[in-house]
Amino acid sequence: MSAAAPGRRLTYREALREALREALAADERVFVIGEDVRAYGGSSGVSRDLLAELGPERIRVTPLSESAFVGAGIGAALGGMRPIVEVTTVDFSLRALDQLVNHAAAIRHMSGGQFAVPLVVRMTTGAGRQLAARHAHSLEHWYARVPGLKVLAPATLDDARGMLAPALADPNPVLIFEHGSLYRMEGALADPPPDVATTGAAVRRSGDDVTLVAYGGSLPKALAAADALAAEGVDAEVLDLRALRPLDVDAVLASVARTHRVVVVDEAWRTGSLAGEIVALVAERALYDLDAPPERVCSAEVPIPYAKHLEDAALPSVEGVVAAARRTVGRA
Repeated sequence: MSAAAPGRRLTYREALREALREALAADERVFVIGEDVRAYGGSSGVSRDLLAELGPERIRVTPLSESAFVGAGIGAALGGMRPIVEVTTVDFSLRALDQLVNHAAAIRHMSGGQFAVPLVVRMTTGAGRQLAARHAHSLEHWYARVPGLKVLAPATLDDARGMLAPALADPNPVLIFEHGSLYRMEGALADPPPDVATTGAAVRRSGDDVTLVAYGGSLPKALAAADALAAEGVDAEVLDLRALRPLDVDAVLASVARTHRVVVVDEAWRTGSLAGEIVALVAERALYDLDAPPERVCSAEVPIPYAKHLEDAALPSVEGVVAAARRTVGRA
């Protein structure tokens, strides 16, 4: 696939594939490793067709052992390679929790900076596709708690296309969480694609009345809620976190200082969520900017159901975000 022309429409999946293709072509140290990443293209089809172009040395299929192939990625990174490890879903990444938290995240610190782990791990996260409880949770906030890891949540085509290169250049392990509901999302990508940073939040819609904080698969819901609120005369600002670690706290506080109200949309469970961390930070550092209590819109605290009507009921909804925003502006 050639570089995208101005205005050419791509899917989120195709944008990720272009990023992989470019990274593999640019640096012979880069290789992809994971389950079914050859003919099938991984669980999300992102690496499809790359085997024919680049060969089995660059696209490596592994046995079904997350601990083993994530550990292999860590070893390769320590040896000077630039591995891109694909884990099927965030749920299965728990099989590699020891490798990611006790090893990848800690080696640079424990070696006094003598060793770096330039590892990129991609994985699908989130619900909305009727995959039930073992394939559909949002656990990225667990990793965002860990010093030594960088945690990214691309929610736009530009970020899907542009975050991989700087992640590969980073001496720290970088986890990229791709929400499963975004793979078919379409949009236009400029030629050449814009440079993208892996730090800093982005205001996706400006507003004066309430801040809607979101990331990953929750961003489209926040934007749709902002449209619905605009029809009611409520001007919502939508802030896309983009990176969960390091978290751009200053951007959150600056937005709250403008709007004086905040709703955090987070597909994780409410207890122990990133939404709770953001609300705590706002309370600690911007309490007197608030004109209403902060609101959180999170998933119901149940394993994600399989049945569509139950799954829909368990997840944050546009209507739920709108209702929370109405409460902050006194229109409930």
